Amino acid sequence: MFDDMISTAGSICGAAKVLREHGAREIHVATSHAVFCGPAVERLKAANLASLVCTDSIPLSDDQIMPQTKILSIAPLLGEAIKRIHRNESISLLFG
Repeated sequence: MFDDMISTAGSICGAAKVLREHGAREIHVATSHAVFCGPAVERLKAANLASLVCTDSIPLSDDQIMPQTKILSIAPLLGEAIKRIHRNESISLLFG
């Protein structure tokens, strides 16, 4: 499953529950922005996800990172965008 942002994790955990009810053996979740406010971390831990992939667009504290969490750096993307802007080149291809 992919969600562009996980805030309280209610929607993503609800979707994970439905997937399990319909026979999913593993659930892998990806998000661009891990906001993780309120009960998000507790909900995600209880959802028993096989993996959770997010970017480092929002820094996570140690207590917000679960063993199955994989954090991807957006630094190369930002660097390429800066380079293209400096060269007056299109950045739209980076996000297509």
